[in-house]
Amino acid sequence: MSDGGRIALAIGDITEHEVDAVVNAANAALQLGAGVAGAIRTRGGPEIQAECDVHGPIEVGAAAVTGAGKLPARYVIHAAGMPVGGRADAQSVRSALRHSLELARARGCKTLAVPAIGAGVGGLTLKRSAELLLAEARRHLEGETCIEEIRFVLFDESAYRVFEAVHDEARVLAAKERSEAPGVSRGR
Repeated sequence: MSDGGRIALAIGDITEHEVDAVVNAANAALQLGAGVAGAIRTRGGPEIQAECDVHGPIEVGAAAVTGAGKLPARYVIHAAGMPVGGRADAQSVRSALRHSLELARARGCKTLAVPAIGAGVGGLTLKRSAELLLAEARRHLEGETCIEEIRFVLFDESAYRVFEAVHDEARVLAAKERSEAPGVSRGR
């Protein structure tokens, strides 16, 4: 499912997606622990952690880029949505994705795979993560960018359905706002 080829949703293992960059739901120390970060470490190899050690720590809400090791991507963009042992919040998640998208654009990336940053150990509900991430992705894609697809890769069907519902609701609201805008013909 996609929004004009710009925002897409998928179920599966983010480390298997052939994209220009995989976004990692990282902590500010850039330590690849469990969850998405652990999968990236396991499949991508130790060189990713070695590069993280050079870049980290970074500020919560910032992002850093490393190579992708053995992943089928060119880069891993580490979105620091939370401190080590802490929780994510709305501001840190928005900021981490915004910085990730800016880094991707600066490197000429056209396709990104993004997890549910801030959900799970980050402490946000999947719905809140979806609201924040999808809104930030839409804002980015409305501006000047080389990014053609931001693909949110969810770990299972229930997570996918949450993101799908939030995405559909936003599209319905946007269509309603467009139809109610002054000067829009209403088929008289």
